[in-house]
Amino acid sequence: MTRRRVRTRANLLDAAFEVFAAKGFRGVAIEEVCDAAGYSRGAFYSNFDSLEGLFFALYQQRGDLIADQVAEALSIDVGLDVSAAVDRVTEALPLDRDWLLVKTDFLSHAARNPIVAQTLSQHRARLRQTIADQLARPAAEGVLPPVLGDADGAARAVMTAYEGVTAQLLLDEDPEGARAWLRRLLTGLLTAGSAHTARPAPDDAAR
Repeated sequence: MTRRRVRTRANLLDAAFEVFAAKGFRGVAIEEVCDAAGYSRGAFYSNFDSLEGLFFALYQQRGDLIADQVAEALSIDVGLDVSAAVDRVTEALPLDRDWLLVKTDFLSHAARNPIVAQTLSQHRARLRQTIADQLARPAAEGVLPPVLGDADGAARAVMTAYEGVTAQLLLDEDPEGARAWLRRLLTGLLTAGSAHTARPAPDDAAR
């Protein structure tokens, strides 16, 4: 791809993100994405074969970027300090409302399309493995609650809590409150019934 075409494709993806977040995948026409990006339909079709193809490419681009950011944020080993692990996981997981709107649309789309569902599953598995790596030592040393099983089981619990909190965020539009609640929820999940008590975060103790 030429440098100009790379830039055009990137601008179309950025414009699509804003339009999809504002109107939803089913409510968007190709012309709206072109207008938002400042390009013609010809420029669109030289990069994507359909609106669905654009949506798929957008999710892959954003999903990979977020997975990379989470992996980098969790690359520091916190050892057996479950509180530190909770802090890092809570800060790393994205709570951007526009991304959550796009991701929710993609989930609905994936439920009707096996190929799309496979991409969604791969993205979720990558995030889950990154979290499991962070929790591997506490799980191996028996620091985490036995009911969660191994590190993968603990990571699945974290992902479930995260998805529940993000669903509420779409309704109340309070990202800071959502992050504080996620921290409290993960602290409870990862320390309940264990011999180790996690320290509460300063902002949570005040709530």
